[in-house]
Amino acid sequence: MPFAIRHEPGARRFVADIEGQAAYITYRERDGLVLELDHTYVPKALRGGGMASALTAHALDYARERGYRVVPSCPFVAAYLQRHPEYRALRV
Repeated sequence: MPFAIRHEPGARRFVADIEGQAAYITYRERDGLVLELDHTYVPKALRGGGMASALTAHALDYARERGYRVVPSCPFVAAYLQRHPEYRALRV
């Protein structure tokens, strides 16, 4: 199921709306160009379809494009970084 991800800077999150439900990954900006990716949420009915991975990749691409480093305090993000070596250099 295709979906678009949008950035909501005021809410400090990236969001995808599907079937009237929102999935998101939240972050905090820390000193020195560091993003702490602190929470990933996908509604129960939408889990298992790759949304959390897509949101995480989007957030990591955003960080890379802007020269941020990443603190993965969300367990899902930490596990994603272990599975995807192309993003490991972003980790603080």
